[in-house]
Amino acid sequence: MKQIPSFFGGTRNGMAISWPARITDKGGIRTQFHHVIDIVPTLLEVTGIPAPVMVDGVAQKPIEGVSLAYTFDKADADAPSPHKLQYFEMAGVQGLYNDGWMLSAVPLRPPWNIVGKAIEDPATAYKFELYDLRKDWTQYTDVAAQNPVKVQEMRDLMFGQFAKYQVLPLDASALTRMVTARPNPAGGRLVYTYGGDSITGIPHGGAPNLLSTSYTITADIEVPASGAEGMILTEGGRFGGYGFYLLKGKPVFTWNLLDLKRVRWEGAEALAPGKHTIEYDFKYDGLGFATLAFNSLSGLGRPATGTLKVDGKVVATQAMDRTVPLTLQWDETFDIGADTGTPVDDHDYQVPFAFTGKLEKLTIALDPPKLTSEDKQKLMEAYRAAQDAK
Repeated sequence: MKQIPSFFGGTRNGMAISWPARITDKGGIRTQFHHVIDIVPTLLEVTGIPAPVMVDGVAQKPIEGVSLAYTFDKADADAPSPHKLQYFEMAGVQGLYNDGWMLSAVPLRPPWNIVGKAIEDPATAYKFELYDLRKDWTQYTDVAAQNPVKVQEMRDLMFGQFAKYQVLPLDASALTRMVTARPNPAGGRLVYTYGGDSITGIPHGGAPNLLSTSYTITADIEVPASGAEGMILTEGGRFGGYGFYLLKGKPVFTWNLLDLKRVRWEGAEALAPGKHTIEYDFKYDGLGFATLAFNSLSGLGRPATGTLKVDGKVVATQAMDRTVPLTLQWDETFDIGADTGTPVDDHDYQVPFAFTGKLEKLTIALDPPKLTSEDKQKLMEAYRAAQDAK
């Protein structure tokens, strides 16, 4: 898979291009080496649009890659590729393509094993294999032993590319890298207040993180005389996430646990016309992301109890024996007032499921797990044990 980018089994993909007004070699096959970074240069060439030098007063970096439009003509079906050099790297696993040769780092862990300490000094930790792709595109025969000078030459080229394109320092961690906080507008905030307008398409990094923590969601709404339904708040979708909505007037909160199970809170009665405050309170039983610093997963995906309230009155309470531990699907977003991705429950609604009432205010208050003295002692013991194991 893509975590082993040094072998094309994870990164080699076929691509179809159709342009009847220009490409006449229907069904033609091309085998030149190209990379996904070549798509933008191709589009710029065929549309005649120059690469921008400045955008809103900000100088732009050069667009990397080369156009593959030259392959569109049948006469150039076998023309050599101008894309001669390409580095590959993910989670410390390294590789370099250079004019028909491929240098491939042999992975030290399977991609599905994301738990455990990081590989130390990934710049020197890997064994490298060498393949002549002109004769062996499947990377079956390692010829590194017969070509030690070529291996060193390729390795030097590869680290030159790493330096040029800001790949260094190499990071060969897995789980901790996935959940490490990145710069984002929501960093460190515990209370989020949104106005009454619909806001959709917010990436996960700019949204409250409701995983492995306690939180309270409060929505002040107004139901018109005709009744209301629709999405108040959602993040994620069909393969994992949550939704807070009115369904035929009844308040509903659904947690989709990675499409394996859905836990649902629902009020028994439709909301009467007028103003209402609906609240979902989530109490998490775990230590959360703090445990990651000690290489422990015991605090993630722990049980929790959710309570749904309408105008201060409890209408549904339910315990969850487990929760989503690390991340929601990356191709979904955080939406208020509608759902722009996939539904958290296809049986309840279809997107966009816009809210037909009036959302006056939405507040999300996070209550991260706090470490007691006993918790800290246990974590320190786990940390010392991990250090001794090293």
